[in-house]
Amino acid sequence: AILYTSGTTGRSKGAMLSHRNLVSNALTLDEFWGFRAEREAGRQDVLLHALPLFHVHGLFVASHAALLGGAQTLLLPRFDMNAVLDRLPRSTVMMGVPTFYTRLLGDKAFGPEHCRSMRLFIAGSAPLLAETHQQFEQRTGHRIVERYGMSETLMLASNPYFPEQGQPIAGTVGVPLPGVGVRVIDATGDECSAGDTGGVQVRGPNVFSGYWRLPDKTREEFTADGWFKTGDVGHFGGPAAPARYLSLVGRSRDLIISGGYNVYPKEIEGYIDEMAGVVESAVIGVPHADFGEAVVAVIVVERNSVLKSATVVDSLKGRIANYKVPKTTFFVENLPRNAMGKVQKNVLRERYKSTFAEAGIAGRVKLSSSRAVATE
Repeated sequence: AILYTSGTTGRSKGAMLSHRNLVSNALTLDEFWGFRAEREAGRQDVLLHALPLFHVHGLFVASHAALLGGAQTLLLPRFDMNAVLDRLPRSTVMMGVPTFYTRLLGDKAFGPEHCRSMRLFIAGSAPLLAETHQQFEQRTGHRIVERYGMSETLMLASNPYFPEQGQPIAGTVGVPLPGVGVRVIDATGDECSAGDTGGVQVRGPNVFSGYWRLPDKTREEFTADGWFKTGDVGHFGGPAAPARYLSLVGRSRDLIISGGYNVYPKEIEGYIDEMAGVVESAVIGVPHADFGEAVVAVIVVERNSVLKSATVVDSLKGRIANYKVPKTTFFVENLPRNAMGKVQKNVLRERYKSTFAEAGIAGRVKLSSSRAVATE
């Protein structure tokens, strides 16, 4: 199969996936996510499938799991709230993007009775907020299992499904799947210690052979010893996770270098998303005469929120280093996303690239964008 990448950071590329890639991943997930155990216990899974079939999540991960597991599939053309609520009580498994779960939580009718037959909720294709993870468990009694994969590699890591393998931990994408190698590499090419952030590299029978008719790009994306450079930045372990759990902090292309310091957007987004009245946020870097890049926060707030830029900045100053605090804060109605729900930060960078071109770097600058305030 040739599956085209989502293109959130550039032009889409055709990832060449072999039958071996597809089968190896399907067999691994069949066991890791409990499909095999259900069959052997004489039960039949029912998959509620509302994902698009042009993306790896819906086309291969969900569909192959159901086909290999002999599961019944309730196939929807799109995520429709009424259709999902009607079919959930007859389902045992649902795979979705984070937007599915936030929409369910936003519907007051959704509750435990809809999940009475469910055994597994999977989330992927975009980061799942820890808040969404916690609210979903409180509402339904079920923990969402967040996983990590790419068009080029299929699934790489997942939070455990079976309790004896560990518990799903919000903010992580879990542990490397059996047979999959995952390492985190620093700028010198050495493996990072637990808790240290670096570039995520992978290898295994699930990893693609290269990009269709792009041999130079293919060579560029693989290391000399055969590991695929995912372009993601992350770390193993941390304050709230064992050393074998992987956490992602963003894409390497999204890394902001401000005044010579590395700034990882996801860290700042995490603090902003915790603030009262915030729905979600995206942190980007834009050109700045003094700093090279300046940190910018784009924030979606609840309808009646009175959150101000100064409140955001003051709160962050007490929690993170000064160079990480956004120099500009924009309040918007929504964030640009692709079809799979991934925030298109390249669109945001283009939209706000001239923020400091005329404003200069001194004082407080009022901008023409709706509810946008730049502070320094």
